[in-house]
Amino acid sequence: MRVLGIDPGTLRTGLGILDAKGNVYELITCQTIEASPKLPIPERLKKIHQTLQDIIRLHSPDVLALENVFFGKDVRALVKIGEARACAMLAAAECGIPVVEYPPARIKQAISGNGRATKIQMQQMIKSLFRLKTPPPADAADALAVALCHVHSSNVRIPVG
Repeated sequence: MRVLGIDPGTLRTGLGILDAKGNVYELITCQTIEASPKLPIPERLKKIHQTLQDIIRLHSPDVLALENVFFGKDVRALVKIGEARACAMLAAAECGIPVVEYPPARIKQAISGNGRATKIQMQQMIKSLFRLKTPPPADAADALAVALCHVHSSNVRIPVG
């Protein structure tokens, strides 16, 4: 299974792709889509959407895993995250891949064992899990964490009967 994880934002959208076979996974790529704060929001959203479409077409993921919106104090930030999430969902829908969503605490719990882990802790866990020399940028690490959370969630088997 090839999973594209997304950590949405209108200034920085993290993305990470991994291949998983059972409990074995391999990092394919991780990066951050950056947009200048000087660009109008529609232009930033266009860049996110187009880049994600290109990534999906290039790497052919089976599923897009996305961080759910969480409740915070800054309503404007939540709206911008929602706009970037919509770009990711639209790109996935246009390319015919399903979208799954996970709450931030579940992602952190799945990767670090702590549902309240900091960004730095998540970066260090991703570095360790993928045996990287240096931790990836925070947004890319978060995107890989989302993808890995999906892999762990997909491997859970509930006995029948």
